[in-house]
Amino acid sequence: MIQAQFFEFSEEQLAFKDQMDRFVDNEIRPHARQWEEEQKFPRDIFNKLAALDCLSIGFSEQSGGAGGVGELLIMIESLAAGNAGITLSVYVHMALACGVIDHLGNEEQKEKYLKPGMRGEKIGCWAYAEPNAGADVTAVQCQAKADGDDFILNGSKLYITNGTFADFTVLVARTSPEPGLKGISVFIVDRDTPGFSRNPMKKLGMHSSEMAELVFEDCRIPKTCLLGPLDKGFRAAIAVLSMGRAIAAAFGCGISGEALRQTVEHVKTRQSQGRPLAANQAIRFMLADMKMRLEAARVMTFGAARLIDQGKPFDLECSLAKLYASETNSWICERTLHLHGAQGYMMESDAQRFYRDCKVLEYGEGTSEIQREMISAAILAD
Repeated sequence: MIQAQFFEFSEEQLAFKDQMDRFVDNEIRPHARQWEEEQKFPRDIFNKLAALDCLSIGFSEQSGGAGGVGELLIMIESLAAGNAGITLSVYVHMALACGVIDHLGNEEQKEKYLKPGMRGEKIGCWAYAEPNAGADVTAVQCQAKADGDDFILNGSKLYITNGTFADFTVLVARTSPEPGLKGISVFIVDRDTPGFSRNPMKKLGMHSSEMAELVFEDCRIPKTCLLGPLDKGFRAAIAVLSMGRAIAAAFGCGISGEALRQTVEHVKTRQSQGRPLAANQAIRFMLADMKMRLEAARVMTFGAARLIDQGKPFDLECSLAKLYASETNSWICERTLHLHGAQGYMMESDAQRFYRDCKVLEYGEGTSEIQREMISAAILAD
């Protein structure tokens, strides 16, 4: 399918995109349906991405990283076109778990977790959400109490991608009763720590990724597991987490692009009343709207990435990109399912998978309502 050229990529970025598209064609698409049915993440994907130096993209040069946020978004968009569940697991490992360690970790922590993470030898997960703590960060109740040279963890975390198999967990916990973001710290917890258990969870979409509830019962960890400043770790991590909105936008663009590609092929070949569906003007206009919204989302997404890589302010642009790309993704995937008709409703169809996978991108990295609050606040403060 022809790609509009609103955003000018460098020759190196275009070559990298070609490499990622080939990787998806060879390593993901042939197995995507099997992984969906098994509802298991194929861990060797991390090893294959590491062999291409992909797991080091977007990290600081001091940590051994290479490439910028723009390259990371190119990778996420390509992976998402192949399988959303695979992309979700890679995204959580790189952008959240490893990203926070890159930003807050000391040299010892980077050597133990980040560098093996970039080599695909250790996989991480990001544990923030709780039964009563979703959009409201200040509602975190999982506690870490100091006890000599250790902290003792008690509480639980929900909806943790990679939680079933991750080698380490980057955990958000309360260390002080102070209100707001004060008193919320970040820790690294190894998988085999006594008192740490995992309960698998089932979900509507992205079946190729695995999700779990994490439970901490008098889980003792050394104080060397503290990531960033005590009582201020989460606040210090916000800059990294804000970049996640641009990555989520690229995620949505990848799913949308593949959904549109398959829809175009379907309406060109599917016959109705002796002619292809594409002969219907209403359907052609629908395709035009799908393409228009997708390309607008891509311009916003990669425009935000450029600002990040240039060291310029990016909060507003990331919120705009995430909001528009995620809602566009849901709209395109619904239209894709509609245009595929009964065929798309069958479980062997990719159309139903896109429809199940898309909605969660409107929740993660801040709901659409939260994005609108941040955007309106920026407008009114101007």
